[in-house]
Amino acid sequence: MTDAPKPGGYFPRDRGWHPPALSPAYKTTVKRAPSLAPLSFPTSLGEETGPVFGHETLGPLDGDLIHNFAGLENPAIGPRIVVHGRVLDERARPVPGALIEIWQANAGGRYRHRNESYLAPLDPHFGGCGRVISREDGSYEFRTVMPGPYPWPNGMNDWRPAHIHLSIFGPAFAQRLVTQMYFEGDPLIWLCPIVGAIPSRAAIESLIAPVDSARNIPMDARAYKFDIVLRGRRQTMFENRKDGM
Repeated sequence: MTDAPKPGGYFPRDRGWHPPALSPAYKTTVKRAPSLAPLSFPTSLGEETGPVFGHETLGPLDGDLIHNFAGLENPAIGPRIVVHGRVLDERARPVPGALIEIWQANAGGRYRHRNESYLAPLDPHFGGCGRVISREDGSYEFRTVMPGPYPWPNGMNDWRPAHIHLSIFGPAFAQRLVTQMYFEGDPLIWLCPIVGAIPSRAAIESLIAPVDSARNIPMDARAYKFDIVLRGRRQTMFENRKDGM
């Protein structure tokens, strides 16, 4: 693989960096994994130039999950955190105007979803979803609560580590990315079969956000820093599988 992108195109992904589609310890991949090799197509102009998102489509509290579900007078329950970072391309240049959406469990480890089966209580003040647009320097920031770990029906006693799901639309469909962010110091990271499907320790560590003490808010919130790379060999990994263009 060379460092040079195709004319008018994007750096190709290194699919060996991503987890294999079939990971038997992560049981649902046994049914979902494709049985045929993927086909590769050149990107089209539409895939390289759209969509475009505008700040006018976002509300003032969209990036504040502590307040965006029940209002400023009814904050979410749980340890408050700030998640921030930059959206970058393969050459470490900032990607402004990217739509970043997140969703997560509440502080007890429960999602607000009709198919949720975990017995932990719902927080009536927490919806679990937010979105922001990256700034000119590629930076973004969310305020939320620390999500709790939760059990899931994979093995007899499998637990997901605390994590936040992220969906990123860069300036084009070719930069679409769906991934998960984990938290520094969580021992469950190294026991999770989904994480275990990732082929290298370095790849796993790229999904773990370190504490950023310089951005802590005194007597309010702890901060975590998570940079996101779109496309190329250093691309932040797709969630659970080889995917995308």
